[in-house]
Amino acid sequence: MNKYTIGKIYFGVLGIVTLAFGVAELVVTAGGDSFSWSILEIPNGIFRGGWGGVIILSAGAFYLSGIKNLSEIHQFSKIVMGSILIWIVAGCDIFAMITESIPGEEGWFNSLEGFLETYAPPYPPAIILLPFSLIVIYYIYKRKVA
Repeated sequence: MNKYTIGKIYFGVLGIVTLAFGVAELVVTAGGDSFSWSILEIPNGIFRGGWGGVIILSAGAFYLSGIKNLSEIHQFSKIVMGSILIWIVAGCDIFAMITESIPGEEGWFNSLEGFLETYAPPYPPAIILLPFSLIVIYYIYKRKVA
């Protein structure tokens, strides 16, 4: 059994889920209405829903095209690129959450309850994918040591 077999399976599943999230974001944006279910919220704005959907869709495509031969550096770089794309979109989403949590409705600053409410679910797909995409750091380290 190849030492990258678990990585191929992991990034294959992550690629399929990421690709599905990207398609869902584009469909919701085209429909013109946001979608919320459990901890998932898909925005419908043209920037976050449309462009974010294209970026998430591309990340899924990078994951799926990179799992063919994970031990080869060019294929592995596609996996890393997919993770970086998720990190960029998730970073923008986290920054938006931070900037939305500071101003209040009645005053200059939000109350403590209002501040903490901003960080409660539901979350956009990129934030849900973020912890799963961080596994690539282990494979980068594993590749560096080997």
